[in-house]
Amino acid sequence: MSQRRRIAAIVFLGVTVFFLASLIALYSYGRSAGAAVGPPGFALPVADDATPLDRIVSPLVRAHPRETGLMLLSDNLHAYAARAHTARMAQRSLDLQYYFWKDDLTGGLLFKEVLAAADRGVRVRLLFDDMQVRGDDPSYRALDSHPNIEVRLFNPSRTLPGALARGIELTLRAVHATRRMHNKAWIADGRIAIIGGRNIGDAYFDAAETTNFRDMDVLMIGSAVDQTAAHFDRFWNSAFTLPLAALGGTRPKDTAGQEDAPAMATRFGKLASTDKAAPYLKRLKDERDTQSMLRGDRPIHWTAKADIVSDPPGKMRGEDRPEWLINTLKPAVAAATSELQITSPYFIPGDDGVDTLLGRVKAGVRVTVLTNSLAATDVAAVHGGYAPYREPLLAGGIRLFELRPQIARPEFSMFGSSGASLHTKAFTVDRKRGFIGSFNFDPRSESLNTEMGVLFEHPALAEEIRAIFEQEISPKGSYRVTLADGKLVWNDEGKEPRRWTHEPEAGVMRRLTAIVVRWLPIESQL
Repeated sequence: MSQRRRIAAIVFLGVTVFFLASLIALYSYGRSAGAAVGPPGFALPVADDATPLDRIVSPLVRAHPRETGLMLLSDNLHAYAARAHTARMAQRSLDLQYYFWKDDLTGGLLFKEVLAAADRGVRVRLLFDDMQVRGDDPSYRALDSHPNIEVRLFNPSRTLPGALARGIELTLRAVHATRRMHNKAWIADGRIAIIGGRNIGDAYFDAAETTNFRDMDVLMIGSAVDQTAAHFDRFWNSAFTLPLAALGGTRPKDTAGQEDAPAMATRFGKLASTDKAAPYLKRLKDERDTQSMLRGDRPIHWTAKADIVSDPPGKMRGEDRPEWLINTLKPAVAAATSELQITSPYFIPGDDGVDTLLGRVKAGVRVTVLTNSLAATDVAAVHGGYAPYREPLLAGGIRLFELRPQIARPEFSMFGSSGASLHTKAFTVDRKRGFIGSFNFDPRSESLNTEMGVLFEHPALAEEIRAIFEQEISPKGSYRVTLADGKLVWNDEGKEPRRWTHEPEAGVMRRLTAIVVRWLPIESQL
C-alpha cells in the first residue's frame, strides 16, 4: 500500500471512529438526560394582598387592566438595586434565569439576597446555562443544598468532574453543545419581572475594575410578567433542562467538605461589610424599597402592546423553527417606514440582514447601527465576523457607529474604571416601537442560542431608548465609520476632529485575531 493510501486509510478510520463515538455519546447522553429530568414545576399563583409585592402591584395593575407597565433600567446601579429590592420584598417565589451568574462582588451580594429570601420560606428556582456555570461549581452546589432552592442547568454536560472528560464529551456532541440558553429573566412573586441584556456579575453593575458594560433592562409589572413566567416554566420543564442534583454521578447535595448554604450566607455576609460593597448598600438605602422605586423619578410606561418573545427550548436541537425569535424580530425591523436605530454589541448581519437593512434605506428609512469598536469589544473574534459587512452597509447609506473603549463620564464606574464595552441589545422603529432583550444581530442569536426580550409599542419609552442611543453615538461615545475613496475611515467628530484609516486604539493581537477570524469559514458559530 502506498504512503498516500495509508494516510487516507488512517484519516478515514479516524473520521469513522469519531463519528461512531459521537453517535454513542449522543445516544448515551439522551438516555441519561431523559432519566434525569426533574419533576414539573410552575409559577405560583398571585393574590391581591398575600405579599408586600402583591399589595404594591395589585392597585397599579387594576388601574391598567390587560396592560403592561414598563420601566427602563439603563443605569447599572439602578439595575442592581431593582433586583436586590425585589428579592428583599419577595415572600412567595423567585424565578431567576440567566446565561451566567458570577460569584464576584455584585453576584455575591445578589446571592446573599436570594439566600435570605429562601431562609424566609420563599421558593427559589435558579435556571442557568451550563456552559458558563458548570454543574460542579461549589457555589451552585451550595445554593442547591438549601431546602427552598433548586438549581437546574440547560443543556448540561453529563460528565461534570474533570476538564478533560468534560472536553471530550463536548467535542463528541459538538453540534448540540454549542447551542446555549442566553435568556435573562428575574421574576419576583410573579408580580415584577426584569428582562434585558444583563447577566449577573460585576461588569454589568459598574463594579469591574477594568471594563464595565453599557447595558439595558426593562422592569415590568402587569400582563407581560405572566408571559415571562410562562416562558420560564417552559424552559424549567424542558427535556433539555436537568436538575443540578441529578448531574455528576450520585454525589449527594451535602458532600463532605463542600460549602453548604449557611456557610455561603456567612461568606456573603462578610462580603457585604467590605468597603467595595458600601456603594451598593447605600444605593439600596437611598431607594428604600420596591415601592419607592416604582414611585420614583423614572416613569412607568403603560401599554397594551407589550409582548414577551422568546425562542423555544427545542431550538437547542434545531426544532420548532417557526417559533424561533428571528421570525418575530425580522418583520418588526422590516416594518420601519421612517427611522430604524439598532444597538447590538455583536453585529454580524449576514447577507440576508444586509439586504433587509439596505431595503429599508431604499424605502427612505434612516437606518443607524451602533456596535462595539474592535478596541471596545469583549470578543475580538466576533468583530472579525462583523468587519466584512461594514463596506456594503456604508455604501448602501447606513449610518454606522462604533463605541469607544474609553468613556467620557468619570462617574461611570464605582471603582475608577474608564473602560467601556457595549452590551445592550435593543432597537427602535419609527420612534414608537421597540425591542429590549438578549438577542444580538448575529448568527449565534439567530440560529444557535435561545434568546428572549420584550417587543413593545409606546412612543415615550421608545424616546427614552433613542435618547440613550443618541448619547452613545455622540462624539464622546463613539467613532463614526465612513467610506472615503472606497476605504474605511473612523471619525472623531468632537471639538478636535481626528480620522483613522485603521481600527483606532486596538492592539496588535486584537487586530490579528479579527483578521484571522475574518478569513475562517466559521461565521455561523459567531
